[in-house]
Amino acid sequence: MSMPLHGAELDAAITTSIATLKATFGEQGPEVAVVLGSGWAGAVDQLQDAKHLPYAQLPAFPQPKVEGHVAEIAVGRVGQQRVAMLRGRAHTYESGDCTGMAGAIRSLKAWGVKVLVLTNASGSLRSHQPPGSLMLISDHINAPQRSPLTGLPGSDRFCDMSVAYDAELRQQGFKVARDLNMVLTEGVYVWAVGPHFETPAEIRMFAAWGADAVGMSTVPETILARHAGLRVAGLALITNMAAGMSDEALTHALTLQQAKASGERAAAFLGQYLASLATLASLKG
Repeated sequence: MSMPLHGAELDAAITTSIATLKATFGEQGPEVAVVLGSGWAGAVDQLQDAKHLPYAQLPAFPQPKVEGHVAEIAVGRVGQQRVAMLRGRAHTYESGDCTGMAGAIRSLKAWGVKVLVLTNASGSLRSHQPPGSLMLISDHINAPQRSPLTGLPGSDRFCDMSVAYDAELRQQGFKVARDLNMVLTEGVYVWAVGPHFETPAEIRMFAAWGADAVGMSTVPETILARHAGLRVAGLALITNMAAGMSDEALTHALTLQQAKASGERAAAFLGQYLASLATLASLKG
């Protein structure tokens, strides 16, 4: 995978990407965009009147090379809510650079997106969240303490992260879960760079910090989205118990297998959640 763009090259790529998004999908972007992580891909089938565009035609967007990830944006409606679905994301472990989603997120913001829903596959640190569980992210821990805003000019790089995950969007998630009679937990997500899985000692440390799930994505995107002024919701599909919490050996193949097994349920919830956002007065106008 090529290294993410920076500076003037990134600015130029964003300008081109915005123009292409407008030409393909319409001058005004949807209010909501969602990044589909492992296990969540089935949600794209719920898009009505969907149009698709490969990331290859959007120079500000990443070109993921990880098994299980597609590289395209699809735009359509889920119920009455117009939505852009990003199928694939850049991971820090691919290039060592945590800014890989900067161009995509800034392009979406400039196009008119107001809300970014981030989904992922995670390992559970809590026995009440077995594989197959869905967890609403209430907060996160940036374990490596790396920021995609490093090196940016201006005082807005010191963005407030005290409410990284929007309270109203979280409440809406619980409302949808109640309506569907589904169990939806809430917890703190801890980011580890990867690509290797964590050690049992690291998992014990993360649990002592207050983390409930661990994964290799989401946090850089949340920081970028908050810096851009987007509201953020986070959803984790639990695909395994974290290292030391079961006798199962952790592999990427296992993550994909568990994600596939629970993906239909996760995608169904996500579709209902996205459709419900059309009822929020704060997204109108």
